[in-house]
Amino acid sequence: MRTAFALLTLALLASCAQRQPVEPVPVPQPRPEQPMAMTAPLPPRPPTRGPDSAALSAFYAQVEERLLTRGLLRRDGGGPDTPYDADRLADTFLRLAFYEEYAAGSGVLVAQETESQLHRWTAPVRIETRFGDSVPQAQRTRDGNDVTAFARRLARATNHPVGTTASGGNFIVYIVNEQERRALGPALRRLAPGLSDTELSSVLNLPRSSYCIVFAIDAGDNGQYNRAVALIRAEHPDLLRLSCIHEEVAQGLGLANDSPRARPSIFNDDEEFALLTTMDEQLLRILYDPRLTPGMSLTAATPIVRRIAAEIIGGPS
Repeated sequence: MRTAFALLTLALLASCAQRQPVEPVPVPQPRPEQPMAMTAPLPPRPPTRGPDSAALSAFYAQVEERLLTRGLLRRDGGGPDTPYDADRLADTFLRLAFYEEYAAGSGVLVAQETESQLHRWTAPVRIETRFGDSVPQAQRTRDGNDVTAFARRLARATNHPVGTTASGGNFIVYIVNEQERRALGPALRRLAPGLSDTELSSVLNLPRSSYCIVFAIDAGDNGQYNRAVALIRAEHPDLLRLSCIHEEVAQGLGLANDSPRARPSIFNDDEEFALLTTMDEQLLRILYDPRLTPGMSLTAATPIVRRIAAEIIGGPS
């Protein structure tokens, strides 16, 4: 399962074939011996994965294959088989935006819906992707392009500034393997100094059943996010990894909860949809509508949300 939690006032939130030469290979002439000090140093070895990471890669490849075989991880955005009306859109938004998915308990995070206030960004969102040393260049290029394309889509859906940056970001996306994630403690402490031991442990000791995780920070406890961090497993195959990018970055914008009634949506733990759907874009549009404000309560927002949802489903007002 993908995981999302919010921090309020800095508190909880492959094989290859070898080609044979077609012509005789010339034998090089022997070179004069040189002193050992003159010998060129060997190039550094590429990073290798530990046994845990290799096992996870095999496991998640099987997970993706099973999900696809069952017709899940859809990429069509929804269709005639997933109808919904304005009431369903509004109800889904209220469940996703006004409830937190996790709560702290006995030193661990537990799945427990807790009513909250409306959260979203007021500052521009600058997404910075950081890769572990183990991630090959081809995957970095692919994932970087995916994050950039998704940021543009989120900007259109929210009408809020969302973009990517090479450094100095306020929304950090880590794509790392198992060993690299476990070593992120000091970096996460710097990014979120108020991170509790419970919250940090939930990231560093992420169970295999959690595909990825995001947390967002509301330093002033006023509903305004000013920093977010997402962690995505580098061991995921391409589609599962892209699915994590879509859900965690979108959730980090303010839709922090999941709901079994969210359909067609990626904010649903059933994995039916891999990528952001049309309904999800409408949910983000509601979240960043100027008639709603960060810190707004569920009671105050409900009639406004229903009005916006009716306008979206019925067309422009």
